[in-house]
Order: sequence, then C-alpha cells, then structure tokens
Amino acid sequence: MTDSSGHAGTGVTPDPGGAAKPEKRPAGRRLSWLRVTGSVGPVGIGVAVLWLSVIVLLPLAALTVSSFEDGWAGFWDAVTAPAALDSLKVTIGVSVIVAVINVLMGTLIAWVLVRDEFPGKGIVNALIDLPFALPTIVASIVLLSLYGPNSPIDIHLNASQPGLVVALAFVTLPFVVRSVQPVLIEVDKEVEQAALSLGASNWITFRRIVLPTLTPAIISGGGLAFARAIGEYGSVVLIGGNIPRETQMTSQYIQQQIEVDRPVNAAAVSVALLVISFVSLLVLRLLAERSARKEEAAR
Repeated sequence: MTDSSGHAGTGVTPDPGGAAKPEKRPAGRRLSWLRVTGSVGPVGIGVAVLWLSVIVLLPLAALTVSSFEDGWAGFWDAVTAPAALDSLKVTIGVSVIVAVINVLMGTLIAWVLVRDEFPGKGIVNALIDLPFALPTIVASIVLLSLYGPNSPIDIHLNASQPGLVVALAFVTLPFVVRSVQPVLIEVDKEVEQAALSLGASNWITFRRIVLPTLTPAIISGGGLAFARAIGEYGSVVLIGGNIPRETQMTSQYIQQQIEVDRPVNAAAVSVALLVISFVSLLVLRLLAERSARKEEAAR
C-alpha cells in the first residue's frame, strides 16, 4: 500500500532530509491497564489502600478475632450481659439526645456565622474547633469544676445523665457546624430574596428553599456527632460518675472489663459498639444521598 506521495505505508514518516522517524502512537492506543481515574496514579492508590489497611482494617480484624475467642456463644453472652445491655441503653439514649441537640444548635450557630456580622466573629469561629484540639479529659475536668459538687454557679450535674449530655454536646458540636457551614455559604441568596419579594415569610423561605439544601449536610453532621458520642470516653470519665445502669457509658464498661481481666468480653462489647456506629453512619449516609438526589431532581 502506498500513500499519496508514493511511499509505502510502513508506519514511519519521512522528513525533508530523508531520515525516517517513527510515528507517535495515539494516546488512545496506550495500554488500558495503565489508565487510572484520578491524578495520583496506581502508586498513590496502592499507598492509600495500604495505609488504610494498616491503620483501620487490620486493627478491626484483630479486634473481631479476639471477640470470638470463646466462640459465638461466648460473644453473645458477653454482649447480652445485663451490665453490658444497661451501658448500651444509656450510651445510645444519651447519644441520640446529643445528636438532636447538636443538629438544632449546630445549624443555628452555622447560620449565625455565615449570615451575621458581629464583633469577635473570627474568635467565635475559631472556638468552634476547640473540642477537636482540646484533650477530652481536660473537658471533663473543666465541666466537673463548673458543674460538680463545688460548682461556682450552684448547678450540679456530676454523676447524672444531664452531665453526660453536656459533656458529649461539647465534644461533638463542631461536627454539625462544620458540615452545614460550607453548604450554607454556597446557598443562592437570590432565590431566597425572590421568595421574600413574592410575599413568603422568613420561616416559609427557610423551610421550603434553604432547609432542603442543608438537609444532607445536617444529616451527615448529626450522624458524625452520634457516632462520636457512642464511643466517647475522656469527656465523661469524671463528670459521668460511672454509675452502673444510670451513667455508665459503654466505653467505661469496656474499660472496667479490661481492669477485671476480661479482655474477650471487652472486645465483644467493642465490636457491638463498632457495629452500631457503622450501621448508623451507613443509614444516615444513605438518607443524605437520597435527600441530595431529591434536591437535584427538584432543581
């Protein structure tokens, strides 16, 4: 086969000087197995998976194996022991209350930080992240000093479930605020102004226009707050009192089982707590995605 200039189709391109140069292979003809979605390439993905396995998957696998050292019957007996069930009831009940409170107050705080201007706004915005940086045991000491037996304001919450709620609300507040805040910044204010100009009240505008957009972020932040509260230990260790069936959190019960040399029981209850956190996060993530799809379909 020859081309229009009389040269045979040999896969080389002649230049004016007579030297033949090999044709460049089109990008589409590269080996498909080398193409990886993203910018880090196969090496980056491999490193990420390896790190995730070492830090998360292997410890969880080791914990699960330890929890079944006495077989399924031993695992079930450890999880369904009366003291374990009582601690789970206290933990889940308090965590649900904390998540609801943070959903309401966290959304309000995010709204104030985004929509309002006031002196010291930057300081308040920085204080939101303080629970992330502050050791939780310090929070427990501070709360005990403020609401303990020697409370300077005569409010005594130590060794009570309201004390647990206050402690957990403190350490989980940033999750909702930081989830809602960036979404609220991106909300189109022109749509809100149009609704107000048509006679809609502030509440109607918020409920019909703003809230559907914020719902996925609110659900996500509330789920993270709940999951954090489920496994919290440091902030409740002092103010909670660790009273069985009243203020004993599951994390404290696990610590107690380790102290009395029952590591298998501690591992079993830890796995149960892990499953509860994972399922709650999964359900809330599915709800958030469903809400986001509805919002996109409505646009």
